[in-house]
Formats: sequence, structure tokens, C-alpha cells
Amino acid sequence: MSEQGWQEFLNAEGIEDWVVLHGGATAVFRVGSMSEAVRLAGAIAKIPGLEDSRSLITIADGFLTVRLTRDLWQLEPHHIELARAISAVARAYNAPADRTAVQEVQIAVAAKRAEIDIDFWRAVLGYVPLADDNAVDPLGHGSTVWMQEIAESKPLRHAMHIDVSVAREQAMLRLQSALAAGGRIVDDSHAPSHWTLADRAGNRVCIVAWPDGSTQGPSGGTE
Repeated sequence: MSEQGWQEFLNAEGIEDWVVLHGGATAVFRVGSMSEAVRLAGAIAKIPGLEDSRSLITIADGFLTVRLTRDLWQLEPHHIELARAISAVARAYNAPADRTAVQEVQIAVAAKRAEIDIDFWRAVLGYVPLADDNAVDPLGHGSTVWMQEIAESKPLRHAMHIDVSVAREQAMLRLQSALAAGGRIVDDSHAPSHWTLADRAGNRVCIVAWPDGSTQGPSGGTE
């Protein structure tokens, strides 16, 4: 795994519409209707290099989302040109980018090495492998499941939690919103990479600004 691809993407010019999430570079464009989203998707699909690139386009009433990869570590230099070209087409169709709408929800399942059971999660969810430690929805609708390996000496307190990956400028807003809704901060030692919160029952969720602009990586894990 190398950070070079996504760091180069973040540092490139002309990619202001795009947010680098756990799953890679993603942009959300606002449209006036479902039919407008379909037309925009058709125009984007004609961009040279997009065919067979494994990009993912999803359409909703009012939004069109483009993910250039399904994994952060798959970002390569040619994705910069694709991102610029997609943004140019969106502008031509009067579809503004909305970074506030970009997010990715990931389910992290913690286990010690001998008990990691990714094959079970792939089978029960009907998911497919993307990396050795995860499972992804082949249609791109459901959350990625990631197996978080914990040290043998560390007690397993919370076997599962949710990671919410957002744009770097949205992380604090999302944090404040969650706190206003009754959440509490459990761990902020990794901020501004991520904050761990809990609800009243103790269920945990991480609001994650990494990798979109944060230099602190996942070495400390999210739990």
C-alpha cells in the first residue's frame, strides 16, 4: 500500500469538486431531476478512459455521485485527469458539485488475528473481495465491511463500530451535529484524523477526516 497515489490526487489542481474517502476519490453533483442525472451520467460515461475503469456512478433524485475507485489505494495519476474531465462535463450541464453531500459509511468488525472471519461476512452479505481484509457490495449500494485486526494483548471491548468518512471541512460540522444530538466524545487523541463518539448506550462511531487532507493515517486504528 502506498500513499503516493492519493496524496498526488489531493495536491493536484482542478480537483476541488472531489473528496478522498476510504473508498477513493468521490464527487457529488446536484441536478434538477432524475432525468437530468441520467443525461449527465450518459455524458460522463463517454469520457475517454472511463470505460472499463471500474468507476462507479450512482443516481438519485437530485444527485449524481461518481466514485473513481472502490478503494483509496487504487488511486493513480490518470484518475486526476478523469476527475478534471468529469467536473468539466458537470459544469457544462450546470450540475454544481456539493462536497457537503460526499460521505462513505464503513462497518469495521474488530477481531484478533486467529478470529478474523472475512469469508463469513462476504458470504452472508453477498459481497465480493476488494482487499484481503474487506468485503464490498458489488453494486456499490451497501457499506464496505472492513476487518480491524487488534493486538492479542488488547481486550475486545467493542467488536463492531461504524466509520463515517467525510470531506475534511465537513468533519468538525458533523462532529458538532452529533454532539448536539446527544453524542459524546470517547477519544479525540487522533484528531483531526478522526474522533470516536458514542451514543447513550455506548455504541461507537468514528467521524473520519482522513484521508481527505489529514496526514495522520490509520496506524492507530479507529475504534
